[in-house]
Amino acid sequence: PIGGVMATNGVIIPNAVGVDIGCGMISLATDFKDDLDEGLIKEIIGKTREEIPVGFRHHDKQQEWDGWEDAPDIQIINQELKSATRQLGTLGRGNHFIEIQRSNDGYIWLMIHSGSRNIGLKIAKTYHDIAKQLCDTWFSDIPNKDLSFLPLDSNQGQEYIQAMLFALGFARENRRLMMQRFSGIVMEKLGCKFPSPLLDVHHNYARMENHFKQNVMLHRKGATSAKLGEAGIIPGSQGTKSYIVEGLGERESFESCSHGAGRKMGRKEAKRSLDLDEQKGSMEGVVHSVRTKDDLDEAPGAYKDIEMVMSSQTDLVKIVVELTPLGIMKG
Repeated sequence: PIGGVMATNGVIIPNAVGVDIGCGMISLATDFKDDLDEGLIKEIIGKTREEIPVGFRHHDKQQEWDGWEDAPDIQIINQELKSATRQLGTLGRGNHFIEIQRSNDGYIWLMIHSGSRNIGLKIAKTYHDIAKQLCDTWFSDIPNKDLSFLPLDSNQGQEYIQAMLFALGFARENRRLMMQRFSGIVMEKLGCKFPSPLLDVHHNYARMENHFKQNVMLHRKGATSAKLGEAGIIPGSQGTKSYIVEGLGERESFESCSHGAGRKMGRKEAKRSLDLDEQKGSMEGVVHSVRTKDDLDEAPGAYKDIEMVMSSQTDLVKIVVELTPLGIMKG
């Protein structure tokens, strides 16, 4: 499930990483503390939309990245690499967003949520299918096929790890490139500087970690690492607060916390049951992207209350910065 954390011994489970390998957050603080009027926020978002493709759109030409040279010689990556070079620096759709925020001490912050785009999806599906086939061949006793696995010492397991690591690198560079362009627009409009380094975290991945005195393959699917003192980002739903947090290293959660508010209803149910005017009203004062009933799947009412979520994980993380949205751009 999304929000799942799983430790395995000797195997890796592609579906426990998820279809958007490397999906995650990037955040950047500015030194700007003055008021922002709605017109200026709309101007920034409009210019950002010109620079950063959203939805299924992509760039017209290849985007530069040193990582292209390090792409592993794996069939699915070779097939998707050319299109991936034009998808780097693109937002995608669904719950991915670009946001202007104000911190509880008054400063403007920038935040982006995105992942590995189509190449991550193709890697995930390819190796989940391979895992299902192998588990069928071995008559593996697993509760359901969503938990189909690849042994770490198999060729297929090693291939998946290489492909996953490439997708993680792509996702991180995707966010960095978008933030570079977004922050450039903000700097031009506001004349601000950026006093702190970027904070970037994945929340869909797997890696070797030590828990309860054992080395395990720790999978996080819609979950954020929260080791003692580790910085993290937990976004809310559209129009609600987001948080910069510090991990408390809780052993019982495998040193993990939530990656966001989490949905309380599916997309179809949200479009069917939520009231458009009511949802718009709940975001009064925020430049948002809920315009028609088709947008209600990403309205605040489709998600859990982020403040309740945060109060439920005080044993996992402590809040360092509270961020209130001013303007949101979605696919």
